[in-house]
Amino acid sequence: MPRTGFVGSLSTPKVDVVIDMGNPFLNLTVDGFLKIGSVAATRAAAEDAYHVVRKGTISSHNFENTLKKMCKEGAYWGTVAGVYVGMEYGVERIRGRRDWKNAMIGGALTGAMVSAASNSNRDKIVIDAITGGAVATAAEFINYLT
Repeated sequence: MPRTGFVGSLSTPKVDVVIDMGNPFLNLTVDGFLKIGSVAATRAAAEDAYHVVRKGTISSHNFENTLKKMCKEGAYWGTVAGVYVGMEYGVERIRGRRDWKNAMIGGALTGAMVSAASNSNRDKIVIDAITGGAVATAAEFINYLT
C-alpha cells in the first residue's frame, strides 16, 4: 500500500528594533513595550476587522472606536511587557545569573504590580503574582525547548 507524507519546517520571523536610550535597562524596556504593544494593537485591529466583515458595513464612528481600542490595548499590553522585561533584567543584574528563576521572579513582580495598579484586593494581587510567575516560567521553559 503506498504511503504519502509531508515534511516541512516553520520558522518565525525575528524582528529587532534598535533604540539606544543609553542604558541597557531602558533599551530592553522600550523594546518590549514596542514589540508587544504593536502585537496588541494589531490584534485589536484584526478583531474589529472581523466584526466589520461580518456586519458588512463600517462607519466613521466604528473606525474611530477601532483606533481608540488599538491605542488602549497597545499601550496597556506594551506597558505590561515593558515592566516585565525591565523586572527580569533587574533581577538578572541583582542575582548575577541568567536562568529561569529571573523569569519567575520578574513575572511574579509584574503580576503583583499590574494587579496593585488596578486597585485589586490583597488576595487578587497574590493570585496575579502567582499567575504572572507561572506564565513567565512556562514561557521560559518552552523557550529552552525550541
